[in-house]
Amino acid sequence: MDVLQLVALVAASATIAGAARRTPVAAPLLLVTVGLIAAYVPGVPDYTLDPHIVLPLLLPPLLYTAAVDSSYLDLRANIRPIALLSIGYVLFATLAVGWLTYLLVPGLPLTVALVLGAVIAPPDAVAATAIARRLGLPNRITSILQGESLVNDATAITAFKVALAAAVGEGASWAGGVEEFALASLGGVGVGLVLMVPLHWLRTHLTDALLQNTLSLLIPFLAYALAEEVGASGVLAVVVVALYLGHRAWQVDFATRLQEAAVWKMVAFVLESVVFALIGLQLPFVLRGLGQYGVWQALLYALGVFVAVVVVRFIWVFPATFLPRALFPRIREREPGVTWTAPLIVGWSGMRGVVSLAIAFSIPATLHNHQPFPGRNLVLFLTFTTVIGTLVVQGLTLPPLIRLLKLPGRDLQAETLAEAQAQSEASLAAERRLDELLADERNALPQPLAQRLRDVLERRRNAVWERLGTVNEMTGESVDDTYRRLSGEMIAAERAVFVELRDRRRIDDEMMRTLLRRLDLEEAAAYREDGSD
Repeated sequence: MDVLQLVALVAASATIAGAARRTPVAAPLLLVTVGLIAAYVPGVPDYTLDPHIVLPLLLPPLLYTAAVDSSYLDLRANIRPIALLSIGYVLFATLAVGWLTYLLVPGLPLTVALVLGAVIAPPDAVAATAIARRLGLPNRITSILQGESLVNDATAITAFKVALAAAVGEGASWAGGVEEFALASLGGVGVGLVLMVPLHWLRTHLTDALLQNTLSLLIPFLAYALAEEVGASGVLAVVVVALYLGHRAWQVDFATRLQEAAVWKMVAFVLESVVFALIGLQLPFVLRGLGQYGVWQALLYALGVFVAVVVVRFIWVFPATFLPRALFPRIREREPGVTWTAPLIVGWSGMRGVVSLAIAFSIPATLHNHQPFPGRNLVLFLTFTTVIGTLVVQGLTLPPLIRLLKLPGRDLQAETLAEAQAQSEASLAAERRLDELLADERNALPQPLAQRLRDVLERRRNAVWERLGTVNEMTGESVDDTYRRLSGEMIAAERAVFVELRDRRRIDDEMMRTLLRRLDLEEAAAYREDGSD
């Protein structure tokens, strides 16, 4: 892939993802569909998926940004269902789907079928978080899906290595597999624990926001590479570090947080867009590799594997949800009101993604005896069809399923009320602190400046409460919307004056940029950071 092709891929992917934001279709689904179509358009180059690039270069930043934005407290509160899905389900799916594939495909060795089971066992982190955010699922379900997707790749990659060792003739026992899994898991967590404190210390002691954000971009690659170098799970190392840094992000200065949020939002948007476009563009490459299997025969196997993947997830999710409640009264008391609808949504949210394809492409072409790897091309095809099938079938039907079940979404009114109460308590604490400071003669301020500090506090305290106000009958706007619109108009008028003064040479460009930055910060403060802007 040359530079021009890479630029074209990024530009096209970003354009399609941007267009998807204006449609009811989730961006991953639209990107995969367009990629499938584009793969057969004359003149579109072949974009082959190189696992040596995808796993170490794309997976760490995507995992990092997902983990940083996750809630450590929510993940800890839901550790049981997350562990049952990210570890128990992945291992169960590896064995169950592998065994069913072995029964379905004549002549396919059991070890190769288990390799396929490990490859398609983990739901994808990018797909799960992107669609969950778009659908506005309840917080607990979203936290469980995010937590599962952060850890399950490590389980799947380790299971894949064990199954692959048996398939290529290296020999692998159950005891050896358990030992390797334990070493990879504990080692990955250990590397993350070792790195997280010094990395956080660096982030809080670097005084330049540019240096801090450069470090932020390097952290996921550093954690992943160090863990893989010692034979541990790079995925778990990245997740542990990211959760710690995200939980303590408040200790980093404001300039770094503002810049870092913008940088990582852009990085995640570009990488997610490219990743899903690449999935669709792989179809010609996969079809060319089918070899001895006919297309219709392979499609029949693909349908069977897809059904197995979907059914096996439900077979695990429902008992994992209700069996612990039946056995342990404390769980019933702590998590009341769980109905069949929640596990149904979790079960139907098992979309697969680019990690499965990257793992599949890393299967060697030959065994240790230099014979061709049996069924490699079929494994690639079945992986591809499973990824596409889950993204399209489950991804397209998930929104209407949620509407049909009338699953309650986020309670925005309750969230706004909680935010207002928190802001009110914080403003009162700040006001008490201001009174203490102004009582000291060393902090004496002219009355207008002291009053300005109090006015700022009052405005912050009232801003959230005002969002609970009534809607304007004439415009249909809430009080908050009207405030933001008027604030934007005022700032636009000021901005136009600064530009005019620069053009008339009354101020220079550097001064104009300084004045405009102040307006930009004030305009940003007028808008909520709800992820929609």
